[in-house]
Amino acid sequence: MRRLPIRSLTALATTGLLALTGCGTATTTGPAADTPAAAGEGRTVRAEKVMRLTQTHEETGMTLLEGPTFDENGDLLVVDVTAPAGEPKVLRVDVHRRTSHAVHTDDRGTYTSAQFSPYDGRIYLTDFSHGDIVSLAPDGGDPRTFFSGEVDGAPMNPDDLAFDRDGNLYVSDSRGMSEGEPKGRVVRIDRSGKNATVLAAGLAAPNGISFDARYRGLWFSELTENRVSYLLLDDEGGAASRHTAIRVDGGVAQTDSIAVDADGNLYQALHGRPAMAVYSPHGERLATVEVPARAAAGLQSATNVAITPGGTTAYLTVSGPAGGYLYRFEALGRGVRQSNGG
Repeated sequence: MRRLPIRSLTALATTGLLALTGCGTATTTGPAADTPAAAGEGRTVRAEKVMRLTQTHEETGMTLLEGPTFDENGDLLVVDVTAPAGEPKVLRVDVHRRTSHAVHTDDRGTYTSAQFSPYDGRIYLTDFSHGDIVSLAPDGGDPRTFFSGEVDGAPMNPDDLAFDRDGNLYVSDSRGMSEGEPKGRVVRIDRSGKNATVLAAGLAAPNGISFDARYRGLWFSELTENRVSYLLLDDEGGAASRHTAIRVDGGVAQTDSIAVDADGNLYQALHGRPAMAVYSPHGERLATVEVPARAAAGLQSATNVAITPGGTTAYLTVSGPAGGYLYRFEALGRGVRQSNGG
């Protein structure tokens, strides 16, 4: 998920409306033009505006789009983290017609990610403020609380999530972020919702989380340390080893959500800049996806991305005082489950 300034995040979380922040009009679907990038940033890929989805909410003073994920019909679902009660918290977007409609709202949730389960086909949402995992039917109805309560004696602030092939959940728990303390965790919740296990602890506001291309391990980012770590899993889905894999030179920007394409490339969203860094699985900076400078005014973060399943057209969620937008670019690899939600 993305973040607003930490003080805003703290205020929103306190009121039950998390202050997070993360990350067209295009007339063609071909690759965006590439231009030289700064040293160490690989090539630059210019994203094209598709549409504005939301405006700043009077009640919360912001809008923040997150968790883009494609459904079976090719529509894109997006969450608005700071949407107040009664306004759409989950939207369904027809990216070809550039239209959207509400899928779900309630008077409680602060949803920071969305993803379809490979086990039951339902939509799973993380409620950052209340520590819950909520599921919806594919049409947005039948809301259920899948998981709630403490894990190892402490409540969660679930941010992003990833599913393994069997439908078990792996969640980035940003506990301690508001206090600026490294209390964050990576938590595994089995598909029944009854058993939760801490796989990594003492983390600095973990945010993005995604399986690698072969489901051998997890990439996860820590927002306040600007680093991406790799968590190797054992045959039972537990932690085998962990190491720092990438240190992101973000300047004023911080590491947000993560997606992985079919070639194993990592798409690291940036909070504090409407851009996304792309790395090879070996840590090489391959590209920087950017909103064109002429359009970047009023846009602060690129929180997440979904790559069309089996294709290379990618949709980036971008937000700021100017509103919440979808931008489009050509990804370096094909879209798979690891690049569709979370």
